[in-house]
Amino acid sequence: MNPGKLMRASRAGDLMGENSMTLSQVLAADDAWGVGKIQRGMRLALRAVRSENRPTFAARRDTRARRFVVGHSRTFLRAALVGTALVLSSNWVSAQQDPSQSGETAAKSADVQDNLSRDVRTIFEKDQVDLAVDKAIRYLVSQQRPDGAITDRRYDTTMTALAIMAMASVGVQPADPTPDGKAMGRALAFVLKDKHQDDTGYFGRSDGSRMYGHGITTLMLTELLGMGIDDTQDQQIQQRCQKAIDLILSAQKRTKSYRYQGGWRYTPTSADADLSVSVWQLMALRSAKNDGLQVPAGAIQQAVEYLQRSYVSTLDRNGMPDKRASGFSYTPGQTRATFAMTAAGLLAMQVCGQYESPLVTGSAEWLRQHPPKWNERFFFYGIYYYAQGMYQRGGDFARSARTLVQDMLLEKQRGDGSWKAQNSTEANVGGVYCTSLAVLSLSVKYHFLPIYQK
Repeated sequence: MNPGKLMRASRAGDLMGENSMTLSQVLAADDAWGVGKIQRGMRLALRAVRSENRPTFAARRDTRARRFVVGHSRTFLRAALVGTALVLSSNWVSAQQDPSQSGETAAKSADVQDNLSRDVRTIFEKDQVDLAVDKAIRYLVSQQRPDGAITDRRYDTTMTALAIMAMASVGVQPADPTPDGKAMGRALAFVLKDKHQDDTGYFGRSDGSRMYGHGITTLMLTELLGMGIDDTQDQQIQQRCQKAIDLILSAQKRTKSYRYQGGWRYTPTSADADLSVSVWQLMALRSAKNDGLQVPAGAIQQAVEYLQRSYVSTLDRNGMPDKRASGFSYTPGQTRATFAMTAAGLLAMQVCGQYESPLVTGSAEWLRQHPPKWNERFFFYGIYYYAQGMYQRGGDFARSARTLVQDMLLEKQRGDGSWKAQNSTEANVGGVYCTSLAVLSLSVKYHFLPIYQK
């Protein structure tokens, strides 16, 4: 929905005629302009004004910071347009209410005023997803240790980074003067401690998370670049980011057989690769390149070529698969697609700009035919990629996936706001892991993190 449509909706003939829509119906007509995004955006904008943080945001020179702020500004603009429509509509109502109007006209004007009041309340009321996200953030904050880490099991640096990403994806910022913002600031400071990144730039050694943790932590930092609590912390984030990116690039260049070239595995010196580890590194590279950090275009292209070799359908000389619907596998050469790997491949391809690739259309169709099941071995890992990847695909794919994800996750949220995996593999990683990925899955409603924006 464009601004013109909202403004046109304010006219008496559109909003208050015999066949009129309520404002809520107008907003619901387009998913990308939904009420939920306006709700959270207005709260963020008003909070920033109240806390006098706007000058801090305006001063950010980093490209990523500008994109993050623009995302919020657009949301605020949309809410402002809604307010304008309400004002114009209220003026119309007032113009109709004069002593000479008939009883029928007066009754109609009163009904219109009631509808407007109800729509105002609807815009600022939290729906089930908002409430679930709020509970989840409270759970994550409750798991924070005195040293700032957010974790309930092991891999403290990586789990803290994942929790920070989850919080940022729904609009929490480390400079916020709120309890959530302060907790996020302490968590970011924990990740940035010198002991967590070695001299080579590696984050995966200190907590034993290896290249999985390195990719997750690097992605978080590239997404938060420019969002630190002050300029000193911003500079620290940038320094950590470039060293971490350099390590990813160095690991990609390790001598590997053709099938593994362009990918990554468990350690920086691995001579093979798998899709699961590789997608985290690729997402970090893509995010860093958006930040203006030094990332050769060839590195991302090589990673895309690795993804293509991980597609289970045979590709002809023109890159066309022999099956219309197919998916991705854990390593190249395997013939069975899995839910988690197909969802990861779908998102990674699109983040790298391959929106019209036959591998994207084919994997999206495969996922529609093989929707997520609660007993998936890597349910939370997969549904995170599924939610974000199908959102990128758009249209019916995005709408049906969003409904499915919300229904599945809201039903399974525990009383303390957390999620717990049914499968032992993910359950052993802990509640912070599951809850963070659940929040990232639900965050398609808000689209605040730049890496997930179209």
